[in-house]
Amino acid sequence: MTALARWCVRRRLITVLLWLLALGGVAAGALATGSAYSNDYEVPGTESGHAAELLREGFPDLSGDSDTVVWHTPSGSVLDSGVEQSMTRTLDRIQDLPGVAAVSGPYGDDGTGGISADGRTAYATVVFDEPAKDIDEGEAAAVLEAAEAARADGLQVELGGSAAAATTGAPEGHLAEIVGVAVAAVVLFLAFGSLAASLLPIATALVGVGTAYASIVLLGHVMTVADFAPMLGMLIGLGVGIDYALFIVTRHRRGLKRGLSVAEAATEAVATTGRAVVFAGATVCIALLGMLILRLNFLNGVAVAASLTVVLTVAASITLLPALLSLIGMRALSRRERRRLARTGPQPEPPTGFAARWAAFVERRPKLLGVLALAVMAVLALPTSSLHLGTSDQGNDPKTSTTRQAYDLLADGFGPGVNGPLTLVTEVDGAADRLALDRLGPALRATEGVADVGPVVHNADGGTAYLTVVPESSPQSKRTSDLVDRLREDVLPSAEAGTALDVRVGGVTAGYDDFAEVIIGKLPLFVGVVVGLGCLLLLLAFRSIAIPLKAAAMNVAAVAATFGVVVAVFQWGWGSELLGLGSGGPIEPFLPVIMVSVLFGLSMDYQVFLVSRMYEEWLETGENRRAVRVGLAETGRVINSAAVIMISVFLAFVLTGDRVIAMFGIALAVAVALDAFVLRTLLVPALMHLLGGANWWLPRRLDRILPRISIEPPESRAAHERLAAPTGAEVEGMPAEQERKTDVRHTTG
Repeated sequence: MTALARWCVRRRLITVLLWLLALGGVAAGALATGSAYSNDYEVPGTESGHAAELLREGFPDLSGDSDTVVWHTPSGSVLDSGVEQSMTRTLDRIQDLPGVAAVSGPYGDDGTGGISADGRTAYATVVFDEPAKDIDEGEAAAVLEAAEAARADGLQVELGGSAAAATTGAPEGHLAEIVGVAVAAVVLFLAFGSLAASLLPIATALVGVGTAYASIVLLGHVMTVADFAPMLGMLIGLGVGIDYALFIVTRHRRGLKRGLSVAEAATEAVATTGRAVVFAGATVCIALLGMLILRLNFLNGVAVAASLTVVLTVAASITLLPALLSLIGMRALSRRERRRLARTGPQPEPPTGFAARWAAFVERRPKLLGVLALAVMAVLALPTSSLHLGTSDQGNDPKTSTTRQAYDLLADGFGPGVNGPLTLVTEVDGAADRLALDRLGPALRATEGVADVGPVVHNADGGTAYLTVVPESSPQSKRTSDLVDRLREDVLPSAEAGTALDVRVGGVTAGYDDFAEVIIGKLPLFVGVVVGLGCLLLLLAFRSIAIPLKAAAMNVAAVAATFGVVVAVFQWGWGSELLGLGSGGPIEPFLPVIMVSVLFGLSMDYQVFLVSRMYEEWLETGENRRAVRVGLAETGRVINSAAVIMISVFLAFVLTGDRVIAMFGIALAVAVALDAFVLRTLLVPALMHLLGGANWWLPRRLDRILPRISIEPPESRAAHERLAAPTGAEVEGMPAEQERKTDVRHTTG
C-alpha cells in the first residue's frame, strides 16, 4: 500500500490523467451502446415462470407488453358521439405509431366491452411489439403524447401500464445527486475549514462513481441488470466514496499538523487509513456478492453492479485522492491552521471537545446507555413483524401521475382486480382436455375472490390455451395472493382430475408471490453466509472472538430496526404521500436480500474504523478502558461527520420520485443514522467497557493457525506513536492514576 501511495504522489499528473481517460473512455462506450436493462423477475422452475413460458411459446403475438388508455367523462357517457369520435381518432393514431402491434378498444363491431356499467369510463389496450424492457423510450413517449392530446374539457384521458411507467416514473435530471453532493460539500467544509480539502472527497467519489455508472450501462449488455441498479450503485457509491475519502483526508491533515511534508502525509494516510478503507470496501463487496448464492439472474446483476461501484470508489480513494492531495499541497489545511502551524510548529492534537466528553460519559455509564440503545433498536424493529412482501402496483404511484390516475379510474369503473388479472395457461391434448377447459369457467366464477372470467383462447394449432381471471381485489392485496393459493391448491386440481391438463397460474401477483417465496426460502442461507464471512474477516483483523460476534449482533439489530422504519413508511404509508411516493403497499420481494447485503456492508465500515483505532490503542497500552475511550474519542467526530454526509446523500434520492430507489434511500439513511449514532458511538463502546479484556480474547491455538491481516502496518503505527503521543492525558476526563500507569507503561515498554 505504501509503494502504491508513493507512486501516485510522485506521478500525480499521470494518475489524474489515467482516471480521466478511464472515465471518458467508459462513458463514450456507454453512450455508443446505450442501455439494456431488464427487470426479469421470473424464476425458473416456479409455476408463474412456467405459465409465462407456455404463453410465449403458444402465443408469440402476446409476447409484447401492453399499456392501457383510460378515458372518463364526469357527465354524459363515453358512448356520446363527440367522445367516441375523439377517442376513435386517438386510438387510430396510436395504432399507426412505430412499435405498436395492436390496439383493441370498446368501439365498433369488434368492441371488447371495455365500458363501465355506468357508461362513464372506458379503456383500450395497446399492445407493443416488444416487452417493456425492450420498448424504445421514444416509442412509449409517442403513445403517451397521443393519449394526452385527446384531453379536453369534460374528457379525462390517462395512460397506465409498464411502458407508461418507464416514461413517466421518475423526473428527468439529476436533482437527487446534486442535492446530496451539495449537502456533503457543506458538511465537509464545516469539518475541514478548507475549500480545497472539502472538494477533494467529492471529486474523488464523482470520478469513481461516474466510471462505475458507465460501466454498469455496458454490463447490462452481457448479463441481466435491473433498471434501478445504476441508481442504486450511484447511491451506494456516493455515500461510501465520499466517506472513504473523508477518512483519508482527515488522516492526511493530521499528518500535516504533525509536521510531515505533503508527500509524506499523503503516503502515510493511504498506507494507514487506506488499509482500513480497502478492508471496509472488501466487506461491502463480500456482503453484496453474497447475493450470487441465491442463483437468481435478477439479483446477480444487481450484486455485480453494486460491487463494481464499491471497487472503483475504493480504487479512486487510494490512488486518485493522494495524487490530488499532493497537488493542493498545504491548502488541505485552512488558513488559520496553516498560520498556527507556521507560528508554533507541529503540536500534538489530543481529542477534546464533545467527542472526548462523550467518550468519558459512556465509560462512566455503560449499563444505562447500553439499555437505552437496546430499547431504541427494539422499538424501531417492532413493525418488522408485519412485513408483507409483494408487488407494489401503479396504485402506489403519486396521485398526480397519469399511471396512478389510470389505475384509479379502472378500479372505480371496473373493480380493482382489472389492474392485475391472473392468467391461467395450459397445454391441451385432445377433446377431453377442451371439454374440461370449457367446464373450468363456471367453476372459476363460483370461486371466492373471482370477479370475472374471460373466455378460453386457443392458439392456432390448438396445443395451448389460456383464460383470464379478474380478481375482486387489487394486485397487491393479500386477498389476491390468497386467491392464487386457492386456485392452485383447490380449484385447479379438481378441474384437472381425469385429464391431461396441467393449468399454471401466472400474472403479476402470482409472479411476485413465487419470487418472494423463493427468496424467503433461501434467505437463511444467504444471511448465514454473509454474516459468517464478515465475522471471519473481523476475526482475522482484530484477533478476537467477541468483536466479530458483537458486530454480527449489531448488524442484525440494525437490519431489523431499519426494516421497521421501511414498513412504517412504505407499507403502512406513514408519510409516504407527503414525500410524493404514493400510498402504502407491500414491500418488493427483492428488497430484503439487497438491503441485507448493503446494510451489512455499510455497517461494517464504521465497525472497522472505530474498532481499528481501539485495537491500535489496546496493542500499545494493554488497557481496555483506555483503548475504548481513546478509540471512541478520536474517531467519534469523523464517524459522525461521515454519517451526516451519507445520510444526506441517501435521503436526497427520495427526490427521484421512484418508489424503489426511495425505499433504498430511506432504508440506508436510517441504517447509517442508527449505526453511527446509536450502535457504534453508544452500544458498541458500552458493551466493550462491560466486557473488559474479554473483548480481545482469542484462544492461543486458534491464534497460531489463523493468517494475520494488519489493517494498519506496525511500522506506520509505531512512527505515528513516536511523533504524536502526548506526554499527558490524551482524553479529557482520564483519571490521574490511570494516566500515571500509562506513562509508566510507555517508559518501561
